[in-house]
Amino acid sequence: MLWLRCCGLTQLLSFRSASTISQLSRLISAAVSPNPSFAVEDYLVSTCGLTRAQALKASAKLSHLKSPSKPDAVLAFLAGLGLSAADVAALVARDPLFLCAKVEKTLAPNVAELTGLGLSLSQIARLVSLPSVTFRYRSIVSTLEYFLPLFRSSENLLRALPRAGGSILGSNLERVVKPNVAFLRECGLGACDIARLCIPTPSLLSISTERIRTAVACVEGLGVPRGSRMFKHALQVVAFLSEEKITTKVEHLKKTFKWSDAEVGIAVSKAPKLLTMSIESLQRRSEFLISEVGLEMTYIVYRPAMLMYSLEGRLRPRYYVVKFLKENGLLSRNRDYYSAVKITEKEFVEKFICPHKDAAPHLADDYGAACRGEVPARFSFT
Repeated sequence: MLWLRCCGLTQLLSFRSASTISQLSRLISAAVSPNPSFAVEDYLVSTCGLTRAQALKASAKLSHLKSPSKPDAVLAFLAGLGLSAADVAALVARDPLFLCAKVEKTLAPNVAELTGLGLSLSQIARLVSLPSVTFRYRSIVSTLEYFLPLFRSSENLLRALPRAGGSILGSNLERVVKPNVAFLRECGLGACDIARLCIPTPSLLSISTERIRTAVACVEGLGVPRGSRMFKHALQVVAFLSEEKITTKVEHLKKTFKWSDAEVGIAVSKAPKLLTMSIESLQRRSEFLISEVGLEMTYIVYRPAMLMYSLEGRLRPRYYVVKFLKENGLLSRNRDYYSAVKITEKEFVEKFICPHKDAAPHLADDYGAACRGEVPARFSFT
């Protein structure tokens, strides 16, 4: 088996000097040998772990291979780096030409330089496994050299890349990424702000600067000024919505909650993700909060976060508990509903359930049932 023949390649884990790369060359030469009857499709199935269908598709890009020596060397490199057989199969199926990469001139030097930038071998292995990451090119090093300080740490960058599908690594640094970063700084965002903005939405760096400028103008038009605490959150949302969708959602908010343009601006400035919620989910929450709970429209304007909480798992069950406690004289009738909704589950139980275990011993069970979508008899009021 190739993996057994390459066991001596554990020295790949050092990758820290030119002498190590020379040792790698000698180890690979000893581990592999030409095969005059080499069949690419069979090799992809038996050695790389691809399915027959995957191998048939991949082999079209590898028809020039007449020997397993080069792919064997690449597989030896990947094994030494710590990739699992499943990771290797996925990588080869996605990018068959990776098997033609030059270990000595490209792959090993990439690892050496990336460890020099502070990445661990396990992090490099994760990087190699990511879709759309072109590790078989030397340019990956200079690209990461720019992005690492931007994202503040290698772990932050590795968390962000899957969300972008690796697209930011393929974006032109000089024409796209750097102008975008410069404009974000013009908007008053510091290094930490940009990192926090781009970790969840890294694609923001790869869209056109003109699109970001349009998004910023839209955010400001919604009443969220540059420099405000919610500016970067609103930008995350608006940058990937069309003007038509934003207009439609704003009109729906005005119609559903009878809000003015100014009130929509207040609500969106406090909870920008309102613009990503479906019309149906907003409608259901408005009907419950206004018709059943009896909240005023203006009350919701200044507390729009409640519209993003789960109706079945949070809003409704907690309302039942609060109403039960008030009806039975266990809670002041002046106690604000939102104060019970905004806190964590643990805090809610500690403040609204546990103190009443003697006066209302079934309250915890009833609350649990309400969270499952049931309405216990004790929560039915006339």
